[in-house]
Amino acid sequence: MAKDKTPLNAGPADAEARGGLRWVSAAATHVGKVRKLNEDALLEYPQIGLWAVADGVGGASFGDWASSFTVQALGRVAKPETMSSFLAEVDDRLRAINGALRQQAEAGAHQAIATTIVALLFFEEDFACAWAGDSRLYLLRDGWLAQVNRDHSEVQEMVDRGVLDPAAARHHPRGNVVTRAVGAFEKLDLEMTQDRLCEGDIFLLCSDGLTKTMEDAEIADALKAPIDEAVDGMIETALKRGAPDNVTVVAVQVLGKA
Repeated sequence: MAKDKTPLNAGPADAEARGGLRWVSAAATHVGKVRKLNEDALLEYPQIGLWAVADGVGGASFGDWASSFTVQALGRVAKPETMSSFLAEVDDRLRAINGALRQQAEAGAHQAIATTIVALLFFEEDFACAWAGDSRLYLLRDGWLAQVNRDHSEVQEMVDRGVLDPAAARHHPRGNVVTRAVGAFEKLDLEMTQDRLCEGDIFLLCSDGLTKTMEDAEIADALKAPIDEAVDGMIETALKRGAPDNVTVVAVQVLGKA
């Protein structure tokens, strides 16, 4: 299967955290069956415990450049000393990226140059997620799949207000309209969450090109395979189902202590 891969800061497949936990990751991105340009980008940086998926905002100019610029800038984050400093640097960098994208849009007289972002951070035995937009982070723990973050989208807001059934949200015509993104507004409204890691945890970062083609239960089943096979399998499934959007998948599995 031919896939576009993004080897930004790619290194050894696994790494050891300072708290003793080890992890392994796998990642791939594909343009899909309909789009001519891949506006998704990914970061796989296991050496410091950082992964990200960015999806250029649909309809905005230079979405591919925005997503690539964003993950490349995140790839320059230094090895952290604490989780709080790690989160602070990711936050600072994303806010700087937000300003840079807005300056670029203004200089070129573009309405917007923007991208979603979801980032996963590991430090010792903790993890954190930072995001803006509808790219997702899932956690498979003890056989149960849960979405760690919450979509920043018009459809999610309708679900929250009780005017749209969650089952109908996946195919809603406004499903691609996000309410937050890097570069979309003067001030970046970034959301973060933090929790503990457990041995055996499997995390999945993805663009909405995957969730448009696979149900959560199918994603959970796919993640039961070795993660490199799981990543390939999910992209294959999306392609078999028409892949109307770019598809990006990053899987991270927490191993035992060294």
